[in-house]
Amino acid sequence: MAYHPLNETSVVAYIKKLPAMAEIFSDFDHMSVDEVGDGNLNLVFIVRNDGRPQESVVLKQALPYLRVAGDSWPLTRERMRYETLALRKYNELAPGLAPMVFAYDEEMSLVVMEHLRDHEIMRRGLVARKHYPHFVDHISTFLVNSLFFTSDLYLTGPEKKLLQAQFVNEQLRKLQEDFVYTNPYMESPENHWNPLIDDAVQGVRSDAQLKMAIVEMKQAYMTHGEALIHADLHTGSIMINAGDTRVIDPEFAFFGPMAYDVGAVLQNLVLNFLSHYGHTADRGERERYQAYVLDLITGIWNEFARKFDATWVANHRGELAPPAYWQFPGGGDAFTAFRQQYIHHLLQETAGHGGVKFLRRMMGIVNVWDITSIGEMEKRAVAERLAIRIGRRWLLERHAISGIGDLVGIVREETAGVMV
Repeated sequence: MAYHPLNETSVVAYIKKLPAMAEIFSDFDHMSVDEVGDGNLNLVFIVRNDGRPQESVVLKQALPYLRVAGDSWPLTRERMRYETLALRKYNELAPGLAPMVFAYDEEMSLVVMEHLRDHEIMRRGLVARKHYPHFVDHISTFLVNSLFFTSDLYLTGPEKKLLQAQFVNEQLRKLQEDFVYTNPYMESPENHWNPLIDDAVQGVRSDAQLKMAIVEMKQAYMTHGEALIHADLHTGSIMINAGDTRVIDPEFAFFGPMAYDVGAVLQNLVLNFLSHYGHTADRGERERYQAYVLDLITGIWNEFARKFDATWVANHRGELAPPAYWQFPGGGDAFTAFRQQYIHHLLQETAGHGGVKFLRRMMGIVNVWDITSIGEMEKRAVAERLAIRIGRRWLLERHAISGIGDLVGIVREETAGVMV
């Protein structure tokens, strides 16, 4: 079938022709379709059997352009192949933490996957001050399994290089290189921001020390092919409920720096923390929920570091430093010290990439709903200015970071006394 964008009418006819759908739907006579894609790149449809609502799937199709910018910005549809490959890899390495894939059509640039009907986008739940008791455990497991088992710490050189060759993803990597690390900090037509923070935006653009640090992190993003990273792992790419967590939308996946994914998760939680200056008027309620969000950040890093180290010890086979390398008097202690050093460096790089992502969200092409949904522009500006200050410090102070308490401490210091 030649490529053409589907719509709410044509999706049903397409679904009926897929052999795999006979295992999902008991009949195709009472189908309904909703187009729910509110993202920046793709069409997303929920297809369900109205007679049996539990029979449903999600169909996601790539458009031949950047949806957020319009058809004047061409973009390869191959990103759907990368997303499907990544989802299948996640289901192998971290089963139960990503949606299942039912069908993939390369010519139509689409994937049909599990409908997480009992879940919600985490970003919206956080703004509504919901609690997720298993999130720390789930997301730390996802990060460890998806990163460690695709890295040189576990794979042989040929294994890693063959896998890496499947995830070139040159066009979406270029988007991130431009839209995260370059364009927001100079004149570029797609940038936009709250006019009440114009002075802060111009301050970032003219800060030589900060811009040199951003370039250093861009170099790491472009050259440190450490593991298969999601590369867009924010709270809008997580579907969740009280007992279950699923990572979605890995169309940007490629082999990059592990810290980029970790930094994206932690930084998005800080943005949610800041958003409550506009969303939660009651001071006591606001402070209680903000304390919960900071506990999530601390818990995620601590569990990630603990699980990463334990997984490394239990699966010590990779090319980087194989077991035989440490077989000398004192080698066991040296291996322990190396692991600690490696994980500490990951935290410092997490601060760097997270710091850049704070800045890009305040002044680039794609802002963040937690903040933009604040109705009063003055209150929104408070959160945005705080995000810029925190991002600047995470980035510039990254080499002095000794533990997650330092990153959380920066958040506490910059927000002390705000909106009391």
